[in-house]
Amino acid sequence: MFSRVNQLTRHISRPLPNCSSVLPAAASRSSLGASIMSRSAAEDRSKRMLHTAGCIIIGDEVLGGKTVDTNSAHFAKYCFLLGMNLKRIEVIGDDEVEIGEAARRMSENYDFVVTSGGIGPTHDDITYESIAKAFKLPLKLHDDALKRMKALSKPHPSQKNFSWDSPSPALDAKLRMVKLPIDESRDESSQVFFVDDSLWVPISVVNGNIHILPGIPRLFTQLLDGLKPLLIPRLENPEGKGVYRMLFSTPMAESEVAGYLTKLAAEVEPNGVKVGSYPRWGRSRNSVTLVGKDKEYMESLVPQIEKGVDGVRVEREEDADESEDEANVK
Repeated sequence: MFSRVNQLTRHISRPLPNCSSVLPAAASRSSLGASIMSRSAAEDRSKRMLHTAGCIIIGDEVLGGKTVDTNSAHFAKYCFLLGMNLKRIEVIGDDEVEIGEAARRMSENYDFVVTSGGIGPTHDDITYESIAKAFKLPLKLHDDALKRMKALSKPHPSQKNFSWDSPSPALDAKLRMVKLPIDESRDESSQVFFVDDSLWVPISVVNGNIHILPGIPRLFTQLLDGLKPLLIPRLENPEGKGVYRMLFSTPMAESEVAGYLTKLAAEVEPNGVKVGSYPRWGRSRNSVTLVGKDKEYMESLVPQIEKGVDGVRVEREEDADESEDEANVK
């Protein structure tokens, strides 16, 4: 009996496992698992079909009224023509927290996201670093982007003594524009695109679907146009034929056609068609629109709608105005 008691005593007195070494190992495995899941999600986003889109316009100058944003309007037309449903446009300031929050949320909610602005050389251009921080990524000097910058850009006339080989504040400022958020666990070629041979500016892609673009309208539109061939294979219509819009001009007041349009909207909604009504202040005619992807079905509705709104189908809102003006002259 005493022997069994001694064995039990020795067993109880054994030191406990070193939990301090076990916990970090478990945490490391958990972190690795999260990293693999994140990488897999980013890869999925970079290849999925493109149905929805979001746009983030970044800049204190936009919110302060100094700069008029035209990029979101261009992007809306771009999405419409490609058949993507633009779900949200947000304008936010040069604020790290707000940029990061918007980028994470839109990346999660929409298939294709663009940002505009905040990637220049000055202290308030913080889009790259804000999005990098939001996704826990390092900023990495991109060698190809730097080579292209050296080859395709010229120093400003005020920078007569500028040298790519000599350290200077001007060089540091330029390098800010080619330090990009890079997920080192993924293929870099899927994270940085050069879509126009005449431009050194890269399109940095974060989390598989956030496309970071400059705020300068000419560059914004040029880069989006260059990106289009990469997007078309991922569209619902691989020929890039997007959404169709039909326009009707009516002499009737909106309140007069409201009842008919409500019934029409309910009728066409199952076919993915939306009905819109738009007053034209100062003119005698208003506009009604049909928007959808089934062109044949929409064409079949034209006679019914022309009768229902006592109007005509037009290419431009002002077309019926011109016919009416000519009639009044005669």
